[in-house]
Amino acid sequence: MRASIFQSKIAGKIVAPASKSYTIRGLICAALAKGQSEIINPLGSDDTEACLDVLSRLGIPVLQGKNSWRVTGGNFHEPKTDLFCRESAATLRFMTAICSLVPGSCRLTSAPSLARRPIKPLVQALSQLGVDCSYQDKEACVLVRGGRLKGGVAELPGNISSQFVSALLFISPFADEGTRIRVTTALESQPFVAMTLECLKVFGISVNSSPDLRELETSHQRYKPTKYRVEGDWTSASYPLALGALAGEVEVANLNPASLQGDKAILDFLRDMGASVTIGKNSVTVKKSRLKAIRANLVNCIDLLPTMAILAAAADGTSEFTGIERARLKESDRASALHEGLARMGIKVIEEKNRLTITGSPVKSAVIDTRGDHRIAMAFSLLGLSYGGTIIEEAECVTKTYPEFWDILKSLGGEVKIDGK
Repeated sequence: MRASIFQSKIAGKIVAPASKSYTIRGLICAALAKGQSEIINPLGSDDTEACLDVLSRLGIPVLQGKNSWRVTGGNFHEPKTDLFCRESAATLRFMTAICSLVPGSCRLTSAPSLARRPIKPLVQALSQLGVDCSYQDKEACVLVRGGRLKGGVAELPGNISSQFVSALLFISPFADEGTRIRVTTALESQPFVAMTLECLKVFGISVNSSPDLRELETSHQRYKPTKYRVEGDWTSASYPLALGALAGEVEVANLNPASLQGDKAILDFLRDMGASVTIGKNSVTVKKSRLKAIRANLVNCIDLLPTMAILAAAADGTSEFTGIERARLKESDRASALHEGLARMGIKVIEEKNRLTITGSPVKSAVIDTRGDHRIAMAFSLLGLSYGGTIIEEAECVTKTYPEFWDILKSLGGEVKIDGK
């Protein structure tokens, strides 16, 4: 499926979708709490459906209503089939840890794009806690023989994925003895671990942590079933907010200004680039402005790289983004995908291992190879609406996190033609 994007006058108000990260964290905690919990305002997307499917195969029923899901947790059983995690890295990594609590054997598999993403550091850390698990290279699957978690000390790097740390945090309250997690390098994407700690607290779990979140310690505890409300997603909101700065005026509701989400940094970045930003009680409005170049370290908000790259392409001067190395380990090598797409549109880009330098200049029409990456597709649509003449290949990939994205652009006045449904 392809999306043809035309220059448009943008105006309107939308509601940010619920946070994918908080939805999956809420589901995991609810599954670990014996009894019934309610997830209010969850996100329905390919990634959250992957998590729901894996939980159901492990014996955790979820009754899905229009605006809430009721989760009956605490009774895992050995699955009868493989646990297919689709393209959801959070599902694969979190459920690899959860399977250590499941009596019997679990085999976790994934789609090809996810199979190339790192998992071995988590498997090694679980082994340190007494879990019988292994990664099978040839079959690109994880095998876990669960039922008992010894506990102790687990050491792992913090510069590959913060999801490894979160995965260990979810299961640590079940360990026979206390559990200590030591992060051996600087912890990148630190806000995501803070989000996990926040979710654990709502479900009654206490964690002792150092200020830099590199030392985390838990004792034996029980999850408590509860009602858990999912806030809006700042990463998904970054696209319409950036669109307002580029092509009109957009108000995005359902945003928590006090959120722990690292991608809330989009507000500071937009201001630094000269955009007009107005913050309401639970909404943000951005108006079209002449943008200037920016220098930013994205180590704690790496998913903003595509949005920021597009803003830089339309800004005066040369922007520089550092701390981007982990962007190469996402659904695509995002640094490379952005370089390729922007170059096709006539934008000068210098790509280094951990740095991307972009000089704003007139944009020309192009066909964009998204490499099946939802964030690449959504980001390049912004330039299409601002300057016109852009075709987005594999446009259906946005369903991974934002299924309504193309309809949202149309509701704001965007001229978008979808072919090949």
